Amino acid sequence: MSTEMTCTRLTILTVAGILLQIIGLSIFVFGFFPVKPTLSGVSGSESYRHPLCDPAPNTNESEIHREKLRLLYQESSGISSRYDRLILMVIDGLPGEFVLGKDGQPPWKVWKESMPYTQSLLANGDAIGYHAKAAPPTVTMPRLKAMVSGAIGGFLDVAFNFNTQALLDDNLLGQFLRIGWKMVMLGDETWIKLFPGLFMRHDGVSSFFVKDTVQVDKNVSRHLPNELNNDDWNLLILHYLGLDHVGHTGGRNSPLMASKLKEMDDVVRTMHSRAMVDRSHDQGRTLLIVVSDHGMTENGNHGGSSYEETDSLMLFIGLSSNISDYAGATNTLAFQVDLTPTLALLFGVPIPKNNVGVLVPGTLNSLRDFEQLRALELNSWQLLRLMQAQLPSSFFVGFSCKCFLDGICEGFDSDISECSGDKEKQLICLFRNAAVLHGDWKSKKLTESSSAEDFSRALDAYNAFLKTASEWLASKTTEKPVFLLGLGVSAMLLSCVVCATLFLSLFKEVYNEPKDQVCSLKYLLNLEEVFILAVLLILVVSMGSSSMVEEEHYIWHFMVSTFYLLLLFKTVKSFSFSKGLNSLGEYKIGSIFLLLISGRLLRGWHQGGVNWTYFPDISKWLEQAGGSYVKWIQLISTFLVIGLGLFTLFRRGSKRKCVYIQAFVFSICGFLVMLHAWRYQGDIFGTDNGATVTAKVIYLLLSISAVGGALVLPWSMLNKDESFLAIAGDCLYMIGSAYVLCWCLLQLLLQQPINSGPILLLLIQILVVSFLSSKDVQVNEWVEIAALYYMGMAGHFALGNSNTLATIDVAGAFIGISSHSTILSGILMFMITYASPLLFLLSLVMYIGGKLRKHSHLAHSDTDLGQILKLKLGFPCLVPLCINSILLTAYTVVLLLMRNHLFVWSVFSPKYLYVCATTVCTYVGVCIVAVTVAYALSVTTFLRSKTQQLVVDS
Repeated sequence: MSTEMTCTRLTILTVAGILLQIIGLSIFVFGFFPVKPTLSGVSGSESYRHPLCDPAPNTNESEIHREKLRLLYQESSGISSRYDRLILMVIDGLPGEFVLGKDGQPPWKVWKESMPYTQSLLANGDAIGYHAKAAPPTVTMPRLKAMVSGAIGGFLDVAFNFNTQALLDDNLLGQFLRIGWKMVMLGDETWIKLFPGLFMRHDGVSSFFVKDTVQVDKNVSRHLPNELNNDDWNLLILHYLGLDHVGHTGGRNSPLMASKLKEMDDVVRTMHSRAMVDRSHDQGRTLLIVVSDHGMTENGNHGGSSYEETDSLMLFIGLSSNISDYAGATNTLAFQVDLTPTLALLFGVPIPKNNVGVLVPGTLNSLRDFEQLRALELNSWQLLRLMQAQLPSSFFVGFSCKCFLDGICEGFDSDISECSGDKEKQLICLFRNAAVLHGDWKSKKLTESSSAEDFSRALDAYNAFLKTASEWLASKTTEKPVFLLGLGVSAMLLSCVVCATLFLSLFKEVYNEPKDQVCSLKYLLNLEEVFILAVLLILVVSMGSSSMVEEEHYIWHFMVSTFYLLLLFKTVKSFSFSKGLNSLGEYKIGSIFLLLISGRLLRGWHQGGVNWTYFPDISKWLEQAGGSYVKWIQLISTFLVIGLGLFTLFRRGSKRKCVYIQAFVFSICGFLVMLHAWRYQGDIFGTDNGATVTAKVIYLLLSISAVGGALVLPWSMLNKDESFLAIAGDCLYMIGSAYVLCWCLLQLLLQQPINSGPILLLLIQILVVSFLSSKDVQVNEWVEIAALYYMGMAGHFALGNSNTLATIDVAGAFIGISSHSTILSGILMFMITYASPLLFLLSLVMYIGGKLRKHSHLAHSDTDLGQILKLKLGFPCLVPLCINSILLTAYTVVLLLMRNHLFVWSVFSPKYLYVCATTVCTYVGVCIVAVTVAYALSVTTFLRSKTQQLVVDS
């Protein structure tokens, strides 16, 4: 049996390695990001009883009439209800600082003047505002879950945000339904998907069609006058999306932002005057709460963990309080999950079981002192039940029902103690202190000997326990099964070994060296090869630093520029200056300088990263100079892409009709992209149907040009005067050119206009690398392919991407789409985000074609197709697969080690999602390359055999 690997065996092992990697990745992801509630079921009357007391006889509360159940809850809570109805107004994407200012300073003048009525409510003490911190990921669906259930969801909710499922966990709306509340919802259809069949009336709108900034809010407000006059509802939910859409399409400083804030202020004015000030309809006392699900960055995006994204608003209007000054009404901090227990206790329903929030400070000041302590006690009991599910029963030894009733615990002194030791022991100690002080206050209250100091001490003790318990429970909401994580990592490690083994096996065949010499030092002392391997090592080491993860773009840009310098050094070193440079040498050196210049421009186009985004860069200078400059750069870039495209298509001097047809279709697409930029670029909100129609035509023509060219070109490239590999090389070069050029035009359509310059620069880099590889720069093939992969990643960050979810371009995902489609928008979003890596992977088709053409004279006439596919296709495809496999496996190990790190959810987890998406990008790109090359070579082989048969027959 031959030890040489066959093409079939290589394919099977490669596919097996990829499948093993996918399985391992899936196991790890669903082990590291579990999505599950801590406690099952819903809270009932037992939530008003002491956690360690004997439970009352089981009663099926579903059989109790809703009105009786409401009275039972109200009586058991011991807190009087001061409100009959609730209006929850959600302004999607509204940063808290737009209304409340930042760092003790009032909001910017333009924001403050845009919401005069809301500001007057704050100034007069009729409203209390809170900077409500939202937990990452800062996207709508998980944030709504947090507000109504008090639970911090799994990090993978960022993916489920695009396909919302019904919320089955215990939540406020379910509790309101149990006591007979009637609910109405107007706005974001996410609510309807989370709570199907719950609303008496609803009118939902899509939250993802971000081009709509006007009608999406009019659909909500048009129902408002009638609903405010109706007396058949208890809860009215209004979810306005227009401000978030304005941010996505124009950023925080969009010219439409002020008018949108004014529109929201008018809605607040209408609701406050009609539902709260005007009592002519005798509909009961109404509490109005204005909240936002998240904030937004400077460019209007969200999803990450920066202050701008997590700073959301929580505004209580109509809540009696002792706060009368503006500063006191605007400088308070809270957490988004704190809304759940606050509303539950204000409206007399049990706190949902999985809540980790605490009462919002200052919202219960209007209650009597015993009601305030009772509210804090109920909140503490609910968190203690969650703690019981997390801690062993041994922690509660010595606690009894009597301990909860009067604070006298077996084995403990009746005095409060200093809490120290492990976090868990501190929690038990803090709760006991609160119970002791509360019991002491109650006993003194009976004898009328209690003082304000006793009340204050009990209040502070409860707040200390609640704050500590909430933080501890929030960190324990996800439990990571070590066995599953280890299994996933093991599978990925094994897959990495398989890919590396296949690569080394082909390496010895490509370079015709014995396997034992492949791993010898002489192959590792080559400067550029050592550099490529050093880049991998540096990347792996840097992954353990949160700062380097945030600023990863520095590594890629530095590494790519260094590689260009090494290339320049190697090229210059190969020439004899005593004899003078020939034209080829001048072209090579000039090409490398062109790479260096384009790389520096790409590096300076976007500042990138997280910590230094405010630094000036080329994109900021152009935007400050005016939109006309950006438009002209977009038009010039598109024109140059068309020119370079036509030059590339005719570079081989082909006179075949199919090449002319492809060039014609490509030209039409290019001029349509220019037309779209010229006529519709200012219409960023997609109100003109012409823009949608033009984009759809461009999609169609680009698909025909790329796919049609790949299918037809191999059948029309036959040339009897040239060798088989030369024909196949020309064919693949043409197909690869079509892929690259069509992809560039597509990105010029989809990307933000400011990114048109980088798209042109990336195309120039690909064409320069293609020229250098065809002219023999004395660099091994695998080094060239690895360099292409690195250049693709550098370009990824040059287009403004980062390792935070906030830089994902949502607006571009709706170009050419007349109505929302999750699948189509998701595909476009992926294509925009990974434009550069996919571009350089697609250029592998050009690269392989050039190599086949270059080495066509070395091939034997009897070389079979399998051998060609193995060496000319299998080897180039294994290089990006191996690099990606190493980086994926390494970062998986890093994430496993950092699972308890302070920044695991804000830095390391978002980066891991990007790593997973990069893996998908690599699979897609390599798959396209493999299918294209295999198809072209198979067709060319078939035509050659037919031609030879005809010659023999004749």
